[in-house]
Amino acid sequence: MRLMISSVQNPRVKAAAALHDRRARRDQCLMLVEGFHELSLAWEAGMRLRTLFVCEDLIKSEERLLLSKIELTGVECVGVSASVLAKMAYREHPDAWLGVAEIPATSLHDIKLPTNPFLVVVEGVEKPGNLGAILRSADAVGAACVLVCDGRTDAWNPNVVRASKGSIFSVSVVETSSVEAKAWLAEKGIAVFSATPAAQIVHWEAHFEGAVALAVGAEKEGLTEMWMKAPHTNIKLPMHGHVNSLNVAQAFTAIAYEVLRQRVKE
Repeated sequence: MRLMISSVQNPRVKAAAALHDRRARRDQCLMLVEGFHELSLAWEAGMRLRTLFVCEDLIKSEERLLLSKIELTGVECVGVSASVLAKMAYREHPDAWLGVAEIPATSLHDIKLPTNPFLVVVEGVEKPGNLGAILRSADAVGAACVLVCDGRTDAWNPNVVRASKGSIFSVSVVETSSVEAKAWLAEKGIAVFSATPAAQIVHWEAHFEGAVALAVGAEKEGLTEMWMKAPHTNIKLPMHGHVNSLNVAQAFTAIAYEVLRQRVKE
């Protein structure tokens, strides 16, 4: 029989709610994954789920197959009331699903690169929604890995997971420093293309064949100077309107699809 929790004072509930905090996530190496669609993609991508909280009053009939699959693997599944789910959730109006999952312990040395990989460098991005959207686009274009450098938000923030729609589990993500990332990319012989409005080369004029990485920075400051220097190539999106920049996730997606366009023939 599935354990049922109806009190928001339950220690399990408090422990899950504590994972809203970055330090708690880091110390416990645990994260929250909320929402049926996010959990579905994450589960299929191999997410290591510790506990699944599910609200029977909110679950839809077509969602029960996933619940059965998860229960069959022996993952602890706990029934909760709507008020308990709301206590743990980070969305204002959660659906029936909330999981506590292990944060993947991946370092630069763990990355297994395919031939001529396309990688992504994201430096100093502050807003979880932007980082999540970049991860979603990185998955869509088939990026081999996303290096989150000097992040002001951690990649496992619940709102990053939400914005990524669970794709944070379908593409390798490594949190590291810009210094370490740059050295590792050089060691692997990966050419870096740095996105900056100050560049002279429009993105479609660049050649993205071979092993390449696309680097983007925070909207306000952009990339730090170390990413702008040779042998890196600076590229820009053409701007023909009155604004001089785009949202970082939008800019990344536009350039990433040009990378994909040039590489589909390979």
